[in-house]
Amino acid sequence: MKKLLNHLTFLYGEDKAPQLYERAQKLMGDYRARTHSAACDGELTERDSILITYGDQVQSPNERPLQTLGTFCKQHLTGVVGGIHILPFYPCTSDDGFSVVDYREVDSNLGDWDDISSMQSHFCLMFDGVINHISAQSEWFMGFLRDVPRYRDYFIAIEDSPDLSQVVRPRALPLLTAFNTPSGEKHVWTTFSADQIDLNYQNPEVLLEILDILLMYVERGATFIRLDAIAYLWKEIGTTCIHLPQTHHVIQFLRAALNEIALHVHLISETNVPHADNISYFGDGTNEAQLVYNFALPPLTLHTFHTGDARVLSNWAKTLTLPSDKTTFFNFLASHDGIGLNPARGILSNEEIDSLVKKTLEHGGLVSY
Repeated sequence: MKKLLNHLTFLYGEDKAPQLYERAQKLMGDYRARTHSAACDGELTERDSILITYGDQVQSPNERPLQTLGTFCKQHLTGVVGGIHILPFYPCTSDDGFSVVDYREVDSNLGDWDDISSMQSHFCLMFDGVINHISAQSEWFMGFLRDVPRYRDYFIAIEDSPDLSQVVRPRALPLLTAFNTPSGEKHVWTTFSADQIDLNYQNPEVLLEILDILLMYVERGATFIRLDAIAYLWKEIGTTCIHLPQTHHVIQFLRAALNEIALHVHLISETNVPHADNISYFGDGTNEAQLVYNFALPPLTLHTFHTGDARVLSNWAKTLTLPSDKTTFFNFLASHDGIGLNPARGILSNEEIDSLVKKTLEHGGLVSY
């Protein structure tokens, strides 16, 4: 319990922290009474594998896609994979589900919560926590555009023209997007696209709202919660706005809360960044993400096939260590985002990375900049 208070104090100061702590405890208490022991204990070994799939990956006439997916997995994957990561199945407006309209609902085009829960008896489930940003069509942002007091500080409106040149950009799109409101035009922070509005975690109401949502995911059967684009969570003008100490404290706050409610639930961080930064999300091995995507593995494996030389891959693999036996790498060779090359920086030379790009283009592949 003291950990929760310490994180809130770091983020919001000594004056606000005690009241925020009491509210967080009440929220957790409400869920504690409704959250039962899960069939999936979240324990992992080297023999475990998890399927990543869109909710409509497999389809059948006159049946909801999530029903079809559940039937398919039970018939063909029981005993083969231990878990299923269903990519964002919430109502959305763009980015293949990663521009969420309502975190608490299932996209009716895919199915409903019963379809999700029906898979629990056979598989551990991974849900996405797309908590860096929300759709421009969400109730939250529509309220912001109407100057509704509750949502006025849910988002980051930049005034004047501060120097934002240090901000690390994951996409070649404008950082700020202009929107009209009753109180005038506002330039709002949009890291990924004009349809994905960044949340303002300097407002503690946002953190408590997100805690509520993640606890609801636990109640709905999530054993793993994937923290999408988590590295960009906290914004501070004059900094890179990536990997900030406040971001790590937010994750640690969420981990501490989940430890009190549901010890079987694991956080997995999605940070498509160079290896040294990526593994920082393990924290000290007990206080942050239990799993970290092993993002350097896909490009180094591709480099090995491309060159016919496994020395770089092998030498890198020898360096891999874990901060505790409570953490593990989430090994994969590609994802819905393809193969990220940024994680290979510092391991491969710029020339070796460019060679992978060139070979991909020669084979008719696509490259995102």
